[in-house]
Amino acid sequence: MNMQELYFFAVGGTASQEAEILYVLRNARPEAQVILVILLLISIVAWSVMVYKAIQMRRAKKLNHFFTAEFKSQKAVLDMFDRRIQADGCPHFAVYQVGSLELDARLKMPDGGRKKHVTLKGIEHIKRGMENTVAQESLKLESGLILLAIAVSGGPFLGLLGTVWGVMSTFAGIANSVSGTASLKDMAPGVSAALITTVAGLVVAIPSMFAYNWLVHNLRVLTVELDNFAQELVSKMETEYLKDE
Repeated sequence: MNMQELYFFAVGGTASQEAEILYVLRNARPEAQVILVILLLISIVAWSVMVYKAIQMRRAKKLNHFFTAEFKSQKAVLDMFDRRIQADGCPHFAVYQVGSLELDARLKMPDGGRKKHVTLKGIEHIKRGMENTVAQESLKLESGLILLAIAVSGGPFLGLLGTVWGVMSTFAGIANSVSGTASLKDMAPGVSAALITTVAGLVVAIPSMFAYNWLVHNLRVLTVELDNFAQELVSKMETEYLKDE
């Protein structure tokens, strides 16, 4: 076997597969082509969301880890606030910043100093502010996941719609033909072109399903960790600034 024959032997399967896909696409009816374009757009959006949310959650998790380690190493609850430390994109920092701003506002005296204690009512107000920030940060992490849910649930149904529509059109064309009968060779192009929309729908939905489940799991972990951090921060504020009755 010479090099040319070996080359055609190696790529023959791929070339045949590509020709098969192109053949099916060429025989697809206009409605199937429209659905394929829609599925392609959904796939592009879904993969964009997957990549963006994976990067966002990984970055948030990494920043939370470093910020929490620094927070636990400080002596006073407002040490990091006084040092004007910034950690944009870190959910834990967002909660800490809101809580520290509220606490600093209630401790600040007209001469620029700070009180030694804060009232229980003040602590409750600070706690509500941090709870609101926890909810806002959770919504930021959750944003965009609805697009993956749409791809998971809508992709197969769009594909099924294209298949049913294509098969219906194929049989309608046979019924309207002069002879009214058709062989498998006559039906195969239309049916195979109709089935490709179902394949496309599954190709869109399956990766989106795995990505959605993985992202939802990470979202739940980050939300629980964020809530735990807020409770730990409130506890430290109460220990340090709440006067015993």
